[in-house]
Amino acid sequence: MLSNAVRRPARLIPLAFLAATLLGTLLLSLPVSTAGPDGAPLLTALFTAVSAVCVTGLIVQDTATYWSFFGQCVILLLFQIGGFGIMSGATLLGLMVKRRLQLSSRLVAQQETRSLGLGDVTGVLRLILLVTLGVELTVMAILTAQLHVRYGQPLPEAFWNGLFHAVSAFNNAGFSTYSDSLMSFVSDPVVLVPIMLAVIIGGLGFPVLYEFRRDQRGRPWTIHTRITLWGSAVLLVGGMAAILFYEWGNPDTLAGMSLGDKLLSALFTSAVARTAGFNSLDVGQFEAQTLAVHYFLMFVGGGSAGTAGGIKVTTFFLLFFFIWAEIRGNADTVAFRRRISYQTQRQALTVLFLGSLTVAIGTMLLLSVTKLELGVVLFEAISAFATVGLSTGITADLPPSGQLVIIALMFIGRVGTITLATALALRSVTKHYRYPEERPIVG
Repeated sequence: MLSNAVRRPARLIPLAFLAATLLGTLLLSLPVSTAGPDGAPLLTALFTAVSAVCVTGLIVQDTATYWSFFGQCVILLLFQIGGFGIMSGATLLGLMVKRRLQLSSRLVAQQETRSLGLGDVTGVLRLILLVTLGVELTVMAILTAQLHVRYGQPLPEAFWNGLFHAVSAFNNAGFSTYSDSLMSFVSDPVVLVPIMLAVIIGGLGFPVLYEFRRDQRGRPWTIHTRITLWGSAVLLVGGMAAILFYEWGNPDTLAGMSLGDKLLSALFTSAVARTAGFNSLDVGQFEAQTLAVHYFLMFVGGGSAGTAGGIKVTTFFLLFFFIWAEIRGNADTVAFRRRISYQTQRQALTVLFLGSLTVAIGTMLLLSVTKLELGVVLFEAISAFATVGLSTGITADLPPSGQLVIIALMFIGRVGTITLATALALRSVTKHYRYPEERPIVG
């Protein structure tokens, strides 16, 4: 049975995430994990463990006050495992011990990293380790120094807060050791900019980062890297412009700020809206139009094979190129002078459909068990599915059935709709025949 799972890594990945979730739930249920004398209720521990492993950041209890130092360490470990990729971490461990990879290990790692070929997996996994440690340590050092020098935090406290936020930012987890997330640092670029850069780097995806190293050898960028970089830039700048436009005169968000602070806050909000879950502004006070902008940014998410969630930047822009080709009447879908295969287009459509269906079902279920407005419920459902972690403040007020719906959305969103569907499939069938073709009327 184990050998069969290894031959089909898409089945093994959901099981690995489930195992990490169960272990995290057990640890967070212990009395030592909470600041109070009693352990956390099972649902609270389960919700927090799923949110951490799935690098989401939605919480039902304040991370800063409800969990003890041990509990916060468990949460940090869980979202480090979730962001790093359980399969990638296991393969890296085997690489460091044996100094080489077996074919089965390469196949498992490739499913999680989605690297372009088996020959690239070793390099991608090495890069994961180097980039993870490099970014997290750099951001930790900057935050520690700023928290200690400017804000007067004792060095051990500043170090822990810096480490926690650095790891949380790179893994796009959105967990914070402050009750108001990063709202206290809304005007501090020394805190917000490093966190934002860590979020962006982690959200690009490791295959893109691997392309940077390959590009130094004179090789051209792949279509995946081009779409991810250009698409991320468009979403970042476009989201910033939309947030500035809608929130400029909002007295509860940007209205009272200087021009520099407005630009910084809008840029930071646009960056974290696509998966990170931190907030320097009160999300509950956003205009309805800004929430609608967040629907789109959260659902699209970040780059493939990174720490970001959503349907991914490449999926969205591949569909854009596909629609553009249909409008122009072109038989081929072309992006950056490269023809996109029909199989890739089908995969993108499948991801979009399954993602939309999952959010729709989750929203209807939440509406069925609460009396909340559609806008805030939809925001919560998209945030959970896209593993973003932003909330208008309703998460803790959801009934147990509503929290279970959010748990399911977070798990499905992290594991991936296609990966989960493949894992649940009993077998794949290759048909040796094709039915006659017929074209129904469309539209």
